[in-house]
Amino acid sequence: MVYACCGGMDVHAKMLVACVLKQGKKEVRTFSTMTEDWLGLLDWLSQAGCTPGAIESTGVYWRPVCNILEGALEVILTTARDAKGYKARTTDVIDAEGLAALLRHGLLKPSFIPPLPIRELRDLTRYRESLVREQTALANRIQKLSASANLKLGPGASAALGVSGKLRLRALAAGATDAEQMSHLAQRTLKRKQPQ
Repeated sequence: MVYACCGGMDVHAKMLVACVLKQGKKEVRTFSTMTEDWLGLLDWLSQAGCTPGAIESTGVYWRPVCNILEGALEVILTTARDAKGYKARTTDVIDAEGLAALLRHGLLKPSFIPPLPIRELRDLTRYRESLVREQTALANRIQKLSASANLKLGPGASAALGVSGKLRLRALAAGATDAEQMSHLAQRTLKRKQPQ
């Protein structure tokens, strides 16, 4: 036995089932996924003298629980594959008890949880990446739409969402049809390609 008192938590979208194993006794409680209940979970684990707690990494549901618990006790995040490899499970209570039992005997392989600043930076960079992907997809749709309408935005003017591209699109939307006038809307580096 590695830990005298430890906890196991099975987290879902709408509830969390926690089990505390202490001196051969187990206590199981169910909490909602509201912050107030998670603070109650933290109080309960602290009063029981629980130092480590194991959470199965299911989707993103473990993150808010980890954010609340990580300063007060050692949070051990484990993959479902590692946790389920020892025992067939059927219910949330059995899952929570199994996690606590495996943790108690040191049989859980902990996953790496980056420090909070790194997690925040990861979230920001992932969000930025998704925005860039959406912007590229939108620019491609604009290019295809203009090509299907027999509108050539001009050679070398491939950036539909660039400064020059936006000016030309606004002019087209306003009813402009003269190619000569449209060429004068070129900005920055595209001005060099104005004769084309």
